[in-house]
Amino acid sequence: MAEFEYPRESRLLTGADFKRVFDKAIYKVSDQNLLILARPNQTGHPRLGCVISKKNVRLAVNRNRVKRIIRESFRLNQQNLPPCDLVILARKGVDQLDNEAIHRLISKSWVRLNKKADKAKQSSKG
Repeated sequence: MAEFEYPRESRLLTGADFKRVFDKAIYKVSDQNLLILARPNQTGHPRLGCVISKKNVRLAVNRNRVKRIIRESFRLNQQNLPPCDLVILARKGVDQLDNEAIHRLISKSWVRLNKKADKAKQSSKG
């Protein structure tokens, strides 16, 4: 059961952590409602940070709901993700989706991120 935790080590905590990803994102997974920026890290496991602005998601209830769903999906899929620092940015309209639609959206984004990371790994080997 321990592999499904969301401990402090799995989070981006400082502004410097976020800045590092924003400045030097290697992988970008874009969708109409979400954007994932990722950068390989040295920790050996993925770390997550969410940026959901008031401009894009007006009500705090909806911002918290979106963050909760993203964190839950990350917690369940973290062993399948590459060792990267991830920042997820919410775009306008994500709060209009229901919980199941957000789950599907983030799951598709994890698959696309894995494909990009695998492709980059293969090209660096060969």
